[in-house]
Amino acid sequence: MAMTKEGTKATDVVYDLQGTLLEACSCGVLCPCWIGEDPDGGACDAFVAYHFDAGTVKGVDVGGLSIVNVVQIPGNVLTPGSWRVVIFIDDRASDEQMQALLDAYSGKLGGPLADLAGLVGEVVEVRRAPIRHEIREGVGTLQVGDVVSSEMTRFTSASGNPTTLQETVFSTVPGSPAYVGKATRHTVNLPEHGMVWSFENRNAVQSDYRITYREGS
Repeated sequence: MAMTKEGTKATDVVYDLQGTLLEACSCGVLCPCWIGEDPDGGACDAFVAYHFDAGTVKGVDVGGLSIVNVVQIPGNVLTPGSWRVVIFIDDRASDEQMQALLDAYSGKLGGPLADLAGLVGEVVEVRRAPIRHEIREGVGTLQVGDVVSSEMTRFTSASGNPTTLQETVFSTVPGSPAYVGKATRHTVNLPEHGMVWSFENRNAVQSDYRITYREGS
């Protein structure tokens, strides 16, 4: 995490984001990446999708928008600079909102999102697209234009509560519990970037998250 001088007050909000996560990958159920182990088959093909129910980045309101990263991970998830990513930004975002989200998720603004960004080695494209991101009664649906499509369900306890994953060495929603499950379908079609795959009944993760970073924290 970002290191600061002792005694610095955490007062100014850099970003404060809350919403839902949808994530699916090529690993079997459950994904070993979250506990720092190598992915099934030695590599991982995935998407990580955030929807912002509410949020600001450097004072810019991004509530109601979504961002999706389509990711190729060639080995262990924690290897710095190893991820290869295509970023999709909600086509309803203004130029200001788009830049704010890119600044936050590229790590330029520091905090927990900078830790995640340190794993990315190459952003091969940033593209606007219509994004449908929703969760209804535990069923998550993601549609990004005509290139990403997935539907996923949560695992639950005998009483019907979501099965959670917490206190893991790796997380795409730092500080929030993840709801583990499976994607009944998960397809990506980006042949121009060598990202084409289609999976059934593989790992999926959902979350209700809040990620906040203040200057001095």
